[in-house]
Amino acid sequence: MRISNIKHSIRHTPLTLLIATAFMFPMLSWGAQNCDKPVNDFDGLYCLTKVYLEADKELNSSYGKLVKRLNSQQKTTLKRGQLAWIRARNDQCSYYDNSNGFFVNMDCATDMTTERVNFLNDRLRECNAGSCRDSRLKQ
Repeated sequence: MRISNIKHSIRHTPLTLLIATAFMFPMLSWGAQNCDKPVNDFDGLYCLTKVYLEADKELNSSYGKLVKRLNSQQKTTLKRGQLAWIRARNDQCSYYDNSNGFFVNMDCATDMTTERVNFLNDRLRECNAGSCRDSRLKQ
């Protein structure tokens, strides 16, 4: 009796997943369409997080492209600058409160990340033009 129940469940699992997925699509599209008017703080946080994650993805892409154009000394300089930037972002955009926990200002984090993407893209543009300046990589 148990084996037949398992076989029945396995046979119907793809159908169950398909039905569950069909019900999830409206919820996913709601999140994408209603960031202009979030219903509550959690919806607002969801929207802010989506924007931050996109900026972070751009940051990683720009950093990777720039690293490919640098020699080993320049890579070390850039890495030090990037680590310093991460510390500064964390110091400016987050804090810990013993009674309430850890907080991150997503607007601050997104703005700083976007500025850093622009900085990295400027350095990449310079390198592509044949004028990678070591002094600029430290920032």
